[in-house]
Amino acid sequence: MERRRFLQTGLAGLAASATPALSEQLAGKKLRVGLIGCGWYGKSDLFRLVQVAPVEIVSLCDVDRKNLEEAAQWSVEKQASKAKPRLFTDYREMLRQGGLDLVEVATPDHWHALPMIEACKAGIDVYVQKPISVDVVEGQAMLAAARKHKRVVQVGMQRRSTPHLIEARQLVEDGRLGKVGFVEVYSYGRGRVIHAEPAPVPETLDWDFWCGPAPILPYNPEVEHNWRSFMEYGNGTIGDMGIHMLDMARWFLKIGWPKRISSSGGLRVLTGGINNIPDVQTAIFEYDNLTMVWQHRYYGPPPDRQYTWGATLYGDKGTLKAGVMSYDFLPERGNGDPIHKDVTYELEQYPEDKTEPRLEKHVAPAIRRHMQNLLENMATRGRPVSDIEEGYISSSCVILANLSMRLGRTLEWDAAKGRVVNDDEANRMLQRPYRKPWVHPEV
Repeated sequence: MERRRFLQTGLAGLAASATPALSEQLAGKKLRVGLIGCGWYGKSDLFRLVQVAPVEIVSLCDVDRKNLEEAAQWSVEKQASKAKPRLFTDYREMLRQGGLDLVEVATPDHWHALPMIEACKAGIDVYVQKPISVDVVEGQAMLAAARKHKRVVQVGMQRRSTPHLIEARQLVEDGRLGKVGFVEVYSYGRGRVIHAEPAPVPETLDWDFWCGPAPILPYNPEVEHNWRSFMEYGNGTIGDMGIHMLDMARWFLKIGWPKRISSSGGLRVLTGGINNIPDVQTAIFEYDNLTMVWQHRYYGPPPDRQYTWGATLYGDKGTLKAGVMSYDFLPERGNGDPIHKDVTYELEQYPEDKTEPRLEKHVAPAIRRHMQNLLENMATRGRPVSDIEEGYISSSCVILANLSMRLGRTLEWDAAKGRVVNDDEANRMLQRPYRKPWVHPEV
């Protein structure tokens, strides 16, 4: 499909506007879909898929029965059949029961690898949230599983499907920036100290299963719902916000692995609570003739209030600022006029977006396009725009940055071998210990 026509028409008529392979796949058939991890973002993704394709939500899985029942009720309301999906608290049983064409893994980071790999083994295509893993070897095993079992896997790095950012990328491809030698990626937000004492585990929740292969912390609602504030269950802010913008910049510039990664930072201001992720961090990713620098800070004003989360690409012909809400092209003198473009909303095409609780309305169009791209590649057996290999690269970059910060030294990366050069200690840390009885996947 021609890019310009795609951006103009949107996704309301998916079957009509899709590739021939997808139109044939959708003709008279509903794709059978399952969701593992029925929290806010899993449901948001799932219901954007329902908006653009004839799918049947067949199975839902969550270790918290309250989340599970809520997602089931939402599914009944939103899907055309009004049928209630099958409900599971163990993803292994859900996958054993089969009957699925596609499954989304939308759990916390520490639970991405095992369900994704098992879905691939079961012959199911996958949409997995970012970052794909909590350690590098998990990501290597996930990539290997996708390739071995010939599965189509899309990673939830939907900046690659965001309409105004697709347009911004075209400026880079057209050479409007000239030679780019420096990129800043950043997030400047407000944080808080989390004070919480251990609390009784809700009757609906299997806390041991929720923690799974990760260390088990004393239960508290803050830990369950704000798990990104704990390195036991995630990858810190660079693994949440940073991966989106690092991946976007890689996509803009068509670059892969950096040669060297260094990082510093820590918990400097938001101290005294149970939260343990860095509240400030700087990471440097060195490429041939290009330096990319990440910075996040949870306190103080941002340098640019219009771009509190984004990327700035500096070229000899112009500068590009890009974020989820807009982009701005600032040309050097004699290289044309400035260009500004705001985010695309589709509230009239999809009026249900106006009332869905907690929906990021500015992100919904990107998720819809990300889902369409996945479906088209499921039909052709091609590789989607956020293929698992791209997810592995971007996820590993942020994981290695955290590892560099922890070790206090620069890491030289051998992409071909998937190893840190001449650093046995760092290589041992590429695989995080699993809590028994869970077994870490191998490549």
